[in-house]
Amino acid sequence: MASSEATTVEAGEREVRVSSADRIIFPATERTPAVTKLDVVRYYLSVGDGIMRALVRRPTTLERWPKGVHPDVVVSTREQGGGDAFFQKRIPRGAPDYVETARIEFPSGRHADEVCPTEIAVVGWAAQMGTITFHPWPVRREDVDHPDELRLDLDPQPGTDFADAVRVAAEARTLLADLGYTGFPKTSGGRGVHIYVRIEPRWTFTDMRHAAIAFGRELERRLPGEVTTKWWKEERGERIFVDYNQNARDRTIASAYSVRPKPGAPVSAPVTWDELPGIAPEDFTVATMPARFAEVGDLHAAIDDTAHSLQPLLDMYENDESAGEGDMPYPPDYPKMPGEPKRVQPSRDRDRPR
Repeated sequence: MASSEATTVEAGEREVRVSSADRIIFPATERTPAVTKLDVVRYYLSVGDGIMRALVRRPTTLERWPKGVHPDVVVSTREQGGGDAFFQKRIPRGAPDYVETARIEFPSGRHADEVCPTEIAVVGWAAQMGTITFHPWPVRREDVDHPDELRLDLDPQPGTDFADAVRVAAEARTLLADLGYTGFPKTSGGRGVHIYVRIEPRWTFTDMRHAAIAFGRELERRLPGEVTTKWWKEERGERIFVDYNQNARDRTIASAYSVRPKPGAPVSAPVTWDELPGIAPEDFTVATMPARFAEVGDLHAAIDDTAHSLQPLLDMYENDESAGEGDMPYPPDYPKMPGEPKRVQPSRDRDRPR
């Protein structure tokens, strides 16, 4: 098939046209075959129930790599756009009429109409447009100001690895049980572990972020020297960072089943708590995940069965605050937020006690 040719795939009740279907999106590696654009589209359709459970009615940022994931691809950043790969926060021009949107507001006060998947054809269309990773907001379009998903991001720092994140995840599981919460783990698609908890949509983004801070601080107490909530990299050391800011407004995590732009086309894979210690994240790829999904189904299928109260974690945050531990820094692109401490790198803080 010439690269200029197209093909059509069935996506639910619709047909999706895939142009340049044989374009190599992920080059072959020693462990994995080359992955074409058509392979990516078919992968997402093969895990349709799972990816839709992760995305349905959620405003979603598209991470697009239309030229493929190659070493010479230039990636756009917040500081400099115009790259070959980029994050798209507004619906692309020319989108089919079945692609719906949800309006979200950024911390700056500006807004955008983001793609809001309502059927699997939207995922297929986005993949054909070069979307590798889907980054859904933790809200539904019916109420975009009250998150329904607490996202715990266990991020290995230099000197630590996936095994360290798994060990911390085990303690996180115990803490969740102590709180009466049900957590749903997944690989990040890299070295980290993500844990999702469904929450009643009654609290604000600020509340959700405070809850994540409280959870991280309790993990620090339970695993001293192994866990950190320090925002500044120079303070984290060789520990697992609980990235509480992933729960701030306009911060998102790659969804369950999302492909990650790394060699071999790994995916963010839902796993069971019991299998977590024995897996390798690189085993879950575009090539291997369809068979696993056909065998075990969606391991996050029960995530919507129970929505929890955020109050136990907010009570913990208030207790920490009473003990002198208040709010923590926001990401650098945010405006100064209420209650936030001075946002300055510790080594450059001239007023900090030495």
